[in-house]
Amino acid sequence: MEFKARVMEQAQLERSLARIAHEIIEKNNGAESICLLGIKRRGIPMAQILHDHILKFEGVNVPVGHVDISLYRDDLTQISEGPRTSACSIPVDPAKYTVILVDDVLFTGRTVRAAIEAVFAWGRPKAIQLAVLIDRGHRELPIRPDFIGKNIPTARNELVAVKLESVDGETAVDLYEL
Repeated sequence: MEFKARVMEQAQLERSLARIAHEIIEKNNGAESICLLGIKRRGIPMAQILHDHILKFEGVNVPVGHVDISLYRDDLTQISEGPRTSACSIPVDPAKYTVILVDDVLFTGRTVRAAIEAVFAWGRPKAIQLAVLIDRGHRELPIRPDFIGKNIPTARNELVAVKLESVDGETAVDLYEL
């Protein structure tokens, strides 16, 4: 893997997440009926950052949970016939909330499809919205984000790496060629 470019510095990334938090509040007429679910791995700390911004901007302590889509991927052999609810931690009844899935990079849409399936295994939310830091294109499914930090047109042989301090020891977005 060869480094090509740094596409977002820490300050840009932080501003993008603050803007997304404002957009979430605006689209939902406040934050009282939303729940943030971070998609494992970097979506989880991003959801917490959005939570902190919403708390600061609106004074609302929105519920935050997470989704592990590994058991819901469509490119793996099915492990069991029944619901696989252990892949989620949703701290509220989803039927009473608009669930906002949070992920770092949107690519083919398959991760989001799996996350939606995991959420529905817990219950049917009022609505599901999608917040992503980076939309790099190349969708294979009809999925589009509601909130986007930055659009980065990429080639299929490129990789967008979101780095967060809590996971990677630094905060930035880098582009690599495979």
